[in-house]
Amino acid sequence: MDRTTMLRSLDAASVPWDFIIVGGGATGLGCAIDAASRGYRPLLLEQSDFTAGTSSRSTKLVHGGVRYLRQGNVALVMEALRERGTLLQNAPHLVSDQPFIVPNYAWWEGPFYGIGMRVYDLLARRSGFPRSRHLSKAETLRRLPTLEPEGLLGGVIYSDGQFDDARLGINMAQTAAEQGAVVLNHVEVTGLLKGEDGVVSGVRARERESGREHTIEARVVVNATGVFTDRIRQMDEPGAPPMLTLSQGVHIVLDRSFLPGDSAIMVPRTDDGRVLFAIPWRDAVVIGTTDTPVPEASLEPRPLAEELDFLLEHAARYLVRNPAPADVRSTFAGLRPLVSTGEGTAGTAAISRDHTLHISDSGLVTITGGKWTTYRKMAEDTIDQAALLAGLEDRPCVTQQLRIHGYHRNAAVFGELREYGADAPALRSLIRDQPELGERLHPDRPALAVEVVWGARHEMARTVEDILSRRTRELILDARASIEMAPRVASLLAAELGRDEAWERAQVQEYTELAEGYLVPSSR
Repeated sequence: MDRTTMLRSLDAASVPWDFIIVGGGATGLGCAIDAASRGYRPLLLEQSDFTAGTSSRSTKLVHGGVRYLRQGNVALVMEALRERGTLLQNAPHLVSDQPFIVPNYAWWEGPFYGIGMRVYDLLARRSGFPRSRHLSKAETLRRLPTLEPEGLLGGVIYSDGQFDDARLGINMAQTAAEQGAVVLNHVEVTGLLKGEDGVVSGVRARERESGREHTIEARVVVNATGVFTDRIRQMDEPGAPPMLTLSQGVHIVLDRSFLPGDSAIMVPRTDDGRVLFAIPWRDAVVIGTTDTPVPEASLEPRPLAEELDFLLEHAARYLVRNPAPADVRSTFAGLRPLVSTGEGTAGTAAISRDHTLHISDSGLVTITGGKWTTYRKMAEDTIDQAALLAGLEDRPCVTQQLRIHGYHRNAAVFGELREYGADAPALRSLIRDQPELGERLHPDRPALAVEVVWGARHEMARTVEDILSRRTRELILDARASIEMAPRVASLLAAELGRDEAWERAQVQEYTELAEGYLVPSSR
C-alpha cells in the first residue's frame, strides 16, 4: 500500500469514481473493502490518519454487547455476535478469545448473571467461543488473584473477542487497496460538488502535506465520518439539524501487575449505569469506560478529571491494590457517534448503538452510529443502497468470507511481531538485511525500529503520531515512554520520507505536546 501510487491513481482518474467514501475509520474502511470487492471503483479520503478518531480508541473488544441484552435489544446483540464470529474467522491474527469474569458479591448475582450469560451463549450459537459457566470463589480468585476477596461469593465466566482496533484498521486499508480501492489518509474533504439539478456529484479536497486542492467527481458520495457526520451533512444542507448526540468514553491504562493472568473483569453495572471492564491487553491493563455527553466533535478529545477519578475509584473497589494517578501509564478518550432519538433520554448510555443509514434529498449517503463489531454489516447495507442510488449493476456482497490482510491462523509464532500476521516474515527479512532495525525503540518497550520503516513503506504512516499511536500503539500503552521514543522515530521516518532536520524537530515537538495530554495531570 503505497501513498505515492495512490495519489497518482487519483490524478489519473478520467471518469467519475463509483463512490467517494469520506472517512477512514472502521465504517469507511469497511465500505471501501465492500465496494472494491464487488468490482466497483471506490475512492476513500481520510482527513487525518486511518482510524485516528473513535476507531482507535475503543475498549479493544469484538463483542455482542452484554448490556444491550439487558436493554432488550436482542436484534443488535444477535447481529453483533454473528459479526464477532465473522471477524474471528477473517482476521485471526488480530482477533482472539478473551475470558471475562463477572465477580459475584451478592447472593442473587450468580443466578441472575448466570442466566443472562446463558442467553448470550444461546444467541451466539456456534460462534467459536467457549460457553459460560459458574465459578466458585476459589476458582474466581485463582483466575483473578488481584480481585478484592472480601465479600466475594464466586463468579460467572464467559468469552468475548478482543482485538487491536487500529492495527485492524490498517489491515483493512491494505485489504481495500488489494481489492482495487484507492485509499488516502491526510486528505481533507473541504466541500461537496453539486450538479445543476442539485444532486451531490463529488467533493473538493485538500491534500494536507502539499496543500494541493482537488476537485473529484463521483456517482455517489458516502459520508462515513463518525463523530464528524453532521459537519459533512451541513456541507450538503447548511443549517441541517444535528443527527448525532456525542458521548465521550475514557480509559486508563495500568501495568499488568494490577491484573495478572489472562482473564478480564466485567462489572455489569457501575454507579452511572455503565458496564465497566478491566482487560489485560498486550503488556497492560485497560480499564474503562465512561459515558459523558460532550457538545462538539474533536480529533483529540481529552479526559475530564471527574472521569479519571471515576475509573480510579471503581478500579479500587474491585482490585486488591488501589491504583493511584501515578500508576496510570496512559489515558485515552474516544467519542461515540450516537444517533439522536429526539425523545429526551436520561443519558447517552440509554441511546441505541444501532447504525443508521440516511440519504438526503440531494443524494448524500450517510452511514453513522453502530459499533466496531458490526462494521462489515454496516458497510454491506451502505454499499447496497449507494449502488442502487448510483444505478450501478447489482453485485452481491462477498465480505463475509473475505480474509483481512495479514490473515494467519497462528500468528503467535511471530512473537513481538505477531500483530503483523502474514507480514511478519517480511519484517524479519528487513531485520536480517539491516540488523539495527531489530533494535527496540525504547529499552522498556517492545516496539522495534523495523516497525517504523515498515509503517512508512507499506502502511502509509506519515507522522511520528501515525507510528506511535496507531502502528505500534505505544502512545496508549505508555505515553511517557513514547515521548522518549519520538526522536528516534522521527529520524527513521525522515530517512524514509525524505524529510529534513527541521521536519524532525517539528515532529518531535508536536508529538510531545500531543502525548502529554495522555498523561494524568498530576503525573506529568
